[in-house]
Amino acid sequence: MSNFAPSSAEQDLLNSIYPVSRETIEHLTHYVERLNIWQKKTNLVSPSTLETIWSRHIADSLQCLALAPQARQWADFGSGGGLPGMVLSILLADESGSKVHMLESNQKKCAFLRGVGRETNGVAKVHCGRIESETKQLPEIEVITARALTGLDKLFEYALPLIDAGAYGLFHKGREYRRELADCSGLWNFDLVEHPSKIEPDSVLLEIRNLEKIN
Repeated sequence: MSNFAPSSAEQDLLNSIYPVSRETIEHLTHYVERLNIWQKKTNLVSPSTLETIWSRHIADSLQCLALAPQARQWADFGSGGGLPGMVLSILLADESGSKVHMLESNQKKCAFLRGVGRETNGVAKVHCGRIESETKQLPEIEVITARALTGLDKLFEYALPLIDAGAYGLFHKGREYRRELADCSGLWNFDLVEHPSKIEPDSVLLEIRNLEKIN
């Protein structure tokens, strides 16, 4: 078994969030291995989190699919090292009609994502460019994800066209999320559901619907 494979406790954690097959674990393990290799030359995740990648990053990403298990068309803003987009791509590989559109402007990170996407037989489509431009080329999206990308105000600017077209957001946010929500007061109207993280204390996934900018 690969040195990068999850421990039994880590597998139990994954399955407590969303059921993961043995084949899917193998593809996720390959992704983790490639990420560790590429990390030596391109900063994909915080180096201090590599030792806990299964619990800190993979399990955290699974929460998106657990909250939207029927969604098949996803857009992941600022995909970086592939979290949560590549994890979603691997989990949705056997679901007919699924696609995870990964938006990333860094060329090296795009090369990593494209390579891993092919190697894991996932449903990722990498769009290498600025989010503002790439969203115009996307098909109808059901769910938008973003993790450690930018503040909510800017994130709302990026997401508005897709939410106007019928999508909704599932945005990972840390303990400062209440301040970010307060900063949007008077600037945006939206429906909000706060989903407490099962991984990180004081963190949430913010479900955003019916987003409207206040003129």
